[in-house]
This record gives sequence, C-alpha cells and structure tokens, in this order.
Amino acid sequence: MALDIGSAAPDFSLASTSGGEVSLKSLRGSKFVLYFYPKDDTPGCTVEACDFRDNLARVKKAGALVFGVSKDTLAAHEKFRAKYSLPFPLLSDAGNLVARAYGAFGKKLMYGKQVEGTIRSTFVIDEKGKVEQVFSPVKVKGHVDAVLTALRGEGAPVVAAKKVPAAKKVTVAKKAASEKKATSRK
Repeated sequence: MALDIGSAAPDFSLASTSGGEVSLKSLRGSKFVLYFYPKDDTPGCTVEACDFRDNLARVKKAGALVFGVSKDTLAAHEKFRAKYSLPFPLLSDAGNLVARAYGAFGKKLMYGKQVEGTIRSTFVIDEKGKVEQVFSPVKVKGHVDAVLTALRGEGAPVVAAKKVPAAKKVTVAKKAASEKKATSRK
C-alpha cells in the first residue's frame, strides 16, 4: 500500500530511545521526518543515519524533527546511536506493523533475489498529521538533501518511484553494449 501525498498518515505508537513512546498523536503540531531503514549498524543504514545526523541542524532549521524506524530492539538502537552519536530518536517497530502501514515493508529485490523486508522509505508528515512527501524506495546517496529540498518547499512533490528489476537493468546494459559494438563494426 503506497501512501498518497495529502492523505492522513497512518497512526502509530512506538517505543523510543528518548524514553516512553512516540506516536502520531504526540507529534500533532510538529512537522517531522519518519524514515524507515532495514537494520542498525549495516552499511547503507549507517550512511543514511549519519547523513541525517550531519544535517540535523539544517532539518531543524527547516522546521522538522527526525525519527528513524526499524524492527531492531531499543537495546540495539541505543548501541547504534552511541556508536555514531546519533542525536535523534530511533523507534522500535518489532513486528514491522508500522512499516507495513506506511508501505515501507514488502517485496523487494536484494542482490537480484526477490525477498520480503523493509523498503527504505522516508515520509515527511505535516503538523496536521498529513503526508507531505513520500520517498520510496530511497537511494541513500543525496537522500537527505532531497528531504531538505522538500522541507523548504522547493521543487515538485516527490512521487514514489518504481524500481526497475536488476535483471532488466543488466539486459538493457548488455543490449546497449552490443548495439555499440555493431555500430563500431560498420
């Protein structure tokens, strides 16, 4: 299920590394970034978290809070936060129920194989609890800059992109290479 821009954000209440629980209701009146990632202390997830860390002042200046969400336990989140000095709360979605509600869990390609898991996704939720922006699936490099652009209201709304299966990418690349060889032989 993909969320549409302007739709009500799915309700949630998740345990937080900041203590207690964070919920959609408790965040009413605040704009926030909710980013879903697969696993603490893995390469892509670490780069993404550190990019949010390094740009947190810019995100706050744009008027938003940041929350990372994964299925990891609060203990794992605390280790991850401490290791990389992450200054924003991480939320534990043990059963991936919130990720599923946001469309950030499902079938995806991983190393060319179809698997079920967390789809790296980011949602900007406005002060009224409405979805303002959707980034899914997320490519880590340059992602926080895209979120900042959206927070500042620059550029067109982002629509969830469709992934081209890896097999098709390889086929297109091979076809282009063979066409280039055929052209150079003429």
